[in-house]
Amino acid sequence: MIPSYDPNDTEAGLKLLEDLTTNAETIQQQVLQKILSQNSGTQYLRAFLDGESDKNQQSFKNKVPVVNYDDIKPFIQRIADGESSDIVSSQPITELLTSSGTSAGKPKLMPATAEELERKTFFYNMLVPIMNKYVSGLDEGKGMYLLFIKPEIKTPSGLMARPVLTSYYKSQHFRNRPFNKYNVYTSPDQTILCQDSKQSMYCQLLCGLVQRSHVLRVGAVFASAFLRAVKFLEDHFKELCADIRTGTVTSWITDSACRDSVLSVLQGPNQELADEIEAKCAEKSWEGILTRLWPKAKYVEVIVTGSMAQYIPTLEFYSGGLPLVSTMYASSECYFGINLNPLCSPSDVSYTLLPNMAYFEFLPVDDKSHEEIHFASHEDNHSDEALKEDLIVDLVNVEVGRYYEIVITTFTGLYRYRVGDILKVTGFHNKAPQFRFVQRRNVVLSIDTDKTSEEDLLNAVTQAKLNHLQQPSSLLLTEYTSYADTSSIPGHYVLFWELKPRYSNDPPKLDDKTMELCCSEVEDCLDYVYRRCRNRDKSIGPLEIRVVSLGTFDSLMDFCVSQGSSVNQYKTPRCVKSGGALEILDSRVVGRFFSQRVPQWEPLGVDS
Repeated sequence: MIPSYDPNDTEAGLKLLEDLTTNAETIQQQVLQKILSQNSGTQYLRAFLDGESDKNQQSFKNKVPVVNYDDIKPFIQRIADGESSDIVSSQPITELLTSSGTSAGKPKLMPATAEELERKTFFYNMLVPIMNKYVSGLDEGKGMYLLFIKPEIKTPSGLMARPVLTSYYKSQHFRNRPFNKYNVYTSPDQTILCQDSKQSMYCQLLCGLVQRSHVLRVGAVFASAFLRAVKFLEDHFKELCADIRTGTVTSWITDSACRDSVLSVLQGPNQELADEIEAKCAEKSWEGILTRLWPKAKYVEVIVTGSMAQYIPTLEFYSGGLPLVSTMYASSECYFGINLNPLCSPSDVSYTLLPNMAYFEFLPVDDKSHEEIHFASHEDNHSDEALKEDLIVDLVNVEVGRYYEIVITTFTGLYRYRVGDILKVTGFHNKAPQFRFVQRRNVVLSIDTDKTSEEDLLNAVTQAKLNHLQQPSSLLLTEYTSYADTSSIPGHYVLFWELKPRYSNDPPKLDDKTMELCCSEVEDCLDYVYRRCRNRDKSIGPLEIRVVSLGTFDSLMDFCVSQGSSVNQYKTPRCVKSGGALEILDSRVVGRFFSQRVPQWEPLGVDS
């Protein structure tokens, strides 16, 4: 299930990808068979399957239910509390992986085994030949990747609970990884493994600046994390340049391993380099700053799909025309697929699922009897009559153009588990389907009968930006989130926007008319049901935009991290519900604006 492969051998890697995708159906059957052979004796599966006769695909589909996290949480909690791993897995559960916790409240705990780290290492190695196919010379320099960890917590049983990327970076698979000439980082491992995210950020940026002539690519896991690093650089470039000029590290870097590793990179004072970097950072506009600081960089590697898509304009502003590359689709539960066309436009990114990573099934979530697709909210999971398990299809039987919720069965003890991600099938590579990530299933705004998805909100905000912010105001929307305000009757949507002038670091000058037009534009772009509620039913009040001061979303992230989210995995929640998050946002409002007209609405011929 985990083929051996030398990531330095591009030709062998591409051939392996062809083999995996060509034989997707057979491999999927083998994956399920191995999972059932290993784990049929677990307490969980014994409740549904009757011995040897049930170790087959059909019995599994007929007898094992499709579940969500609330269904499996008690089993995982028992392991966290000290009971045996064989509740769900024949292999020892070595740790529990925490989800980001920003989509559905508290972080979820996912079981992990030692073998799964080998599978993730294989997955990362498979990314290498794809990039080599499209970008030459990656073995002639380094990558400035900003990677972070979060301190672990111990469960009552002594198991570590930590984010998936923290698990990987702290593993021996990462620390003792074989040399790969295509994946040399500017950041020493000690800076990545630093517990203090501010010290880690400073030291990684310092190392990246010192080695700027060797940097061929820059990036982070998520676009939001990378832009946070750009903002950090903007705030600290003078101090960073002072360290380069003197060959020392600022006194507030107190992590000794971090400090020593950076000093070994600095190798003494460099007045000329410091002056050059400081001059570029001191220029009035930071447009194209990435290519000015790292002139040999060939691309920016960050995830810009799903909710990260809203960062694309800001990334393009800073990137100076560098391609934005999303290489992989993964989660705490499972690593899924890779982008076989990494230099494509961010809007065209599709991921090809690797059939040996898990057993994949797909639950159709679109209703073809309606003109528009509506997704059920998380709260409807147990009562949703539309969930019919006999409609679930296997990996190779999905249909192009259809929307599905992904259902996984893993080697680590998840069985027919609904991940909560909505995907759209865009095509096939050989026999393996390709998917565009659409949204998290349960991230919605709702006041009345309306249900606005994350994707709908992103599209509406994007349209308002394009039509009213860029000209003549020249403002950048650097972050946004939303809130369904039901404190008044009728309730209304509230959008929190952080705006920045395109060509300066001064507070934005807000024009009432422009901002009111943005409110109306967002409403015009929302769906039929929302516009009906606003126009005919009067059950939703005018949409409101609250502009917050610069730095507000940094404070929101700090708050979420303090509540258990990981710096490395953090994604700005597109809908906020917690009192603490709302308090932070509302305390920093510098302008409030409302839509001054109701959006247009006409019946479709039937009263919906």
